[in-house]
Amino acid sequence: MDRAVESIRLRLERACAALETAGVLYAVVGGNAVAVWVGMVDQGAIRNTRDVDILLRRGDLERATAALAAAGFVPAISFGVTMFLDGPNAKPSESIHIVFAGEKVQDNYTLPAPDVAEAERPTTFSVLGLESLVRMKLTSFRLKDRVHIQDLIAVGLIDRSWLNRFPAELADRLRELLDNPNA
Repeated sequence: MDRAVESIRLRLERACAALETAGVLYAVVGGNAVAVWVGMVDQGAIRNTRDVDILLRRGDLERATAALAAAGFVPAISFGVTMFLDGPNAKPSESIHIVFAGEKVQDNYTLPAPDVAEAERPTTFSVLGLESLVRMKLTSFRLKDRVHIQDLIAVGLIDRSWLNRFPAELADRLRELLDNPNA
């Protein structure tokens, strides 16, 4: 287990370093971004995640591909998801998944993904700002997204004062999680 967690962390750091060296703007999103924000309050409440999700502008994909390939990642597309496998024999779960800024992750989503300009630097790599990250999680609202929001609520990063930050549909989803924190 320790090796698996360490390998994900090293993959994340290697990808971020490659993008930074190439001057490509990015933001870590998904479970790793949630872990950064939760860890700033309570390191013991961090939840491990299987993969690395990175937000990029589509116009930077060519430069990002060159940078990530130079760091040993192999470009691939699986189920319509642009990714970079961690080596030629890696599985999609051992990869960097790309989310494109300003585009909907799925057609039925209410909002597109935020821009990389909404990133912050609370650690050694760029992470999507907390409000933008919560908006992404409320937009997708899968089980793992709801759990991530519950983690942010549990450590006190989100409360009822956040309800007015989002459109009605997303505010209703957040209210549901605030009203039923253990559901």
